[in-house]
Amino acid sequence: MGRFVTAGVDGSAESLAAAQWAAREALRRGVPLRLVHAWRWHPHPASSVPAGSTERAAAEQVLSEAVGSVRAAHSGLRIDERLVPGAPVTALVSAAETSQLLVLGSRGLGRLAGFVVGDVSQRVVAHSPCPVVLVRAGETSADEHLPALHGISPDEVSETPYRDVVLGLDTEHPCDELIEFAFGTARGYGAPLHVLHAFRPAPPRASDGTPFPGPELLADRERAVVAALRPWCAKFPEVPVVESVSEERATGALVHAARAASLVVVGRKASSSHLGAVTHALLHHAVCPVAVVPHQ
Repeated sequence: MGRFVTAGVDGSAESLAAAQWAAREALRRGVPLRLVHAWRWHPHPASSVPAGSTERAAAEQVLSEAVGSVRAAHSGLRIDERLVPGAPVTALVSAAETSQLLVLGSRGLGRLAGFVVGDVSQRVVAHSPCPVVLVRAGETSADEHLPALHGISPDEVSETPYRDVVLGLDTEHPCDELIEFAFGTARGYGAPLHVLHAFRPAPPRASDGTPFPGPELLADRERAVVAALRPWCAKFPEVPVVESVSEERATGALVHAARAASLVVVGRKASSSHLGAVTHALLHHAVCPVAVVPHQ
């Protein structure tokens, strides 16, 4: 397992939100935070580079501001600073090789609209060897928790219970890496794990051609969910588990569940750079952070 929780920073509001989320996660896991900023030399510096400065100096300033922001909120956290010359995708995928988790920012469109996922983020998610979490601009610690009681002070928000962690489960291909990540995260949060399985079946028929009763099919899927989770419930007995099985599109069900979640967990095949329709849709429409876990 990697030594760090790593966040990519580029000076944007979304990357600073990602750095703060990653800092909280590093504290939960008891590991150092690594902040990575990649930069490339150009013969004609961008307009964002101050007059009389250099691209490297501007890059150092971006990293310094991100480190300062995190240290102001988490003074005791160990931070490893990495200024990397080269393409952002290459730098971040390389950093992921020694990370438990990679955290990236994505511009938010508001609590009901979700993400705008840039090309760099999508490519990193598709190639990272470790789980990647996408965090919206504006995401704060309070968003991870249930609504605070009236009159509670900001420094007491962390004492409020966490929102559910949501896991999208495919009962035909239940992946150990994905399920273990979701259970481990819920345990770290002290939160319930909401396991959601949604399906849109074709008109089912039995072997003799007679219609297969809808309620029986639903019960069959429910049994499959229970069977897939049984060893993990035994391994993580302290994690409360809520199971939901419904006949609807998985994308819609997960996007809806994300509205009340602290994190949504989905997977992608490690052998492919294709994200899949459900993961792709969540990266654009979920309103809470999304974790994409590579699996075999």
